Amino acid sequence: MRTYAVKYVELAEQHAERMAKRWAMDVQNNARTKKYKELEEESIINQGIKFYNNFSKMFTEEKISENTLKYFRTYAKESFDMGIPMDEAVYALILLRRHIWLYAEFQTIFSAGIDQRQALDTLSRTILLFDYAAYEVTKEYQELIQKEKNNKK
Repeated sequence: MRTYAVKYVELAEQHAERMAKRWAMDVQNNARTKKYKELEEESIINQGIKFYNNFSKMFTEEKISENTLKYFRTYAKESFDMGIPMDEAVYALILLRRHIWLYAEFQTIFSAGIDQRQALDTLSRTILLFDYAAYEVTKEYQELIQKEKNNKK
């Protein structure tokens, strides 16, 4: 893995709690994630910390693994159990990604001196990871909703 990507991944690992707290504040105050306002801040922060702690493992895999997909299905189940609507859970993922980028920029990882190809590769890998995340979370939510409907019959 190139130097830039290593710094990017280490950032998420080393600053997981700080980034999760900022993310929690963001999702609690965002008009697109209304349900989060009703939830306990600590449980939201824990959800963010879990994500950021897993991010480096997911990011460094050569291919998206079953463990990564399982993590996103677990994220969906936990969000569903917390009463978070699917659209808000997916938007919260978008905000998780945004906070990685914002924090990296704030830490000047996106400096003019880095190889533009490294930066592009790293950002492309992040986008790919979140594409899979959105797909898995949506798919898992649909299955959970269907199970809930079947149990009510």
